[in-house]
This record gives sequence, C-alpha cells and structure tokens, in this order.
Amino acid sequence: MSPDQDAATLPNGFTNFRLYAYTPSIFAAITFTALFLFATAWHLRQVLRTKTYSMLPFCLGGLFEASGYLCRILSWSEAPSYSLTPYVLQTTVLLVAPALLAASVYMNLEKIVLLADGEPFLVVRREWLTLIFVAGDMMAFVLQGTGGSLIASQTPPLITTGKNLALAGLILQSTYTFLFVLTAALFHIRVPAANKRHMVGLYIVSSIIFARSIVRIVEFAEGFEGFLIRHEVFLYVFDGLLMFGAMVILGAIPPSEVIGEIRARRKAEKLGEVKEEVVVVEKGEGV
Repeated sequence: MSPDQDAATLPNGFTNFRLYAYTPSIFAAITFTALFLFATAWHLRQVLRTKTYSMLPFCLGGLFEASGYLCRILSWSEAPSYSLTPYVLQTTVLLVAPALLAASVYMNLEKIVLLADGEPFLVVRREWLTLIFVAGDMMAFVLQGTGGSLIASQTPPLITTGKNLALAGLILQSTYTFLFVLTAALFHIRVPAANKRHMVGLYIVSSIIFARSIVRIVEFAEGFEGFLIRHEVFLYVFDGLLMFGAMVILGAIPPSEVIGEIRARRKAEKLGEVKEEVVVVEKGEGV
C-alpha cells in the first residue's frame, strides 16, 4: 500500500492527477471483495426471507462495494500500466455505494415511527420523512457518480469539474445524514419508548456513514496530490472497513424485525375487527 512514484499519470501533461499514487494491494482488494460479497449475500437472504424490500438499496450498495474492490484487483493485475476502465468503475462505485446504504437507513426510521405510533412527535410528517431524505441522498448519489466519472475523463478541466462535483455530493450527503440523525434524535427524545435497539443501530450506522463522508471530503479537498489519496490504507480504513461495519450492524439488528412487528400488529388488529363483526352478527341474530 506504499506510495508508488512510478504510478501511471495521464498522458496529457496534467501532472497533478495520477490514476494511482501507489500499487494497489491485492491482499486488501481480495479481502474486501470477499467481505462485501458475504455481507451482501447475508442481507439479500434476509430481504428475500422476510420481504423487507426497503433493504434492497442496502444490498445494491454492498454489491457496489464488492464491485469496486474487484476492480481494484483488476487494476493490480495491470500494474504499472493501468487501464482507465477499472479505475473509473472503482472510483465511481466506491463513491456512491454509501448513498445506497443510507437510503435504506432513512426508510427504516419511518418504520420505527409507524410501529411506535409516533408521527405526532416528528418534526416532519411521516409521509414526507423518507421522501425528503432519500431525495437528498439521490442528489448526492448523482453528484458523486457524475464526479467520479469525470475525474477519469483524461481532460484537465473535466477532472477538476469532477472533483468539485464529487466534493459537493459528499458535502450534501454529510449534511443530509446530520439532519437525519438530528430528526431521529428529536423523535427519540419525545418518544423514548420507541424501539431502542433499532434506534441505536440507526444512530451507529448513520454516524459511520457521516464519518466516512467527512474523511472523503478532506480527501477531495486536499486534491490529487493530497496525503489521503496518496496512501491506500485510508481508503480501506475509513471507507471499506467503515462500510463493512455498517453492513454487519444492520445484519445483526435487521430492520425486518421492525417490519415483522408492524405486520403482526396489523394482523392482530384485522383479526380483532373480524371478531367484533362476528359478535355484532351473533347479537343481531339473537334479537
């Protein structure tokens, strides 16, 4: 993972940009590809078994993470003459993957509120909760994805534009994540009886995504010759390891539990309504 002074540079004289400032680590890339494939399969099994379809973006985010590290394996096999396609793919999918994880987290809060009958204690209507945060998350997704693609365009002005777009997307994502945690905390203070286990899981995962965004903001703000981007270890510690941790936490505290409780309550309410109707009918027949 040490910086490699012979790493590929763009052939157009844009000396402040290199595809890699080091030789990618094959061991780290294989390890994290395997970890994210395992975590994604774990979550996908839960989704299919419990029909918790709000977690599908989370699964897609895990697949993006695995794909990104797989592309780094391909880049390692090409060292030191790196081709553009694996670099573009790994840059883009690793940038946008956390936005997909966050989308499922945002949807989970709505389910917790529904289970606790806590809509009156939200700062926004429950119907708007997911829409507001997922919409912001998708804007961040688009900005980061577009920025990641432009960074590898081999055209200096577009590279700079791509860096700025990715930076804007990261700032937007961190802002929405902070506002989401604030919204969740205000709700939790007003409804302390809300599912504590899942609220804690929500706080932890949101904080992980926020911390990752801050580190990537610093990375892009430093530029292509910055300390963070020139040392591969930071990618794995503050992106790969954090995102894998987020997947493990929501695997251990699955949102399907909340949805299962909601379904069970609805079933019980429906059964109670049927029993009431039967009682009314029986009384009518006895008149």
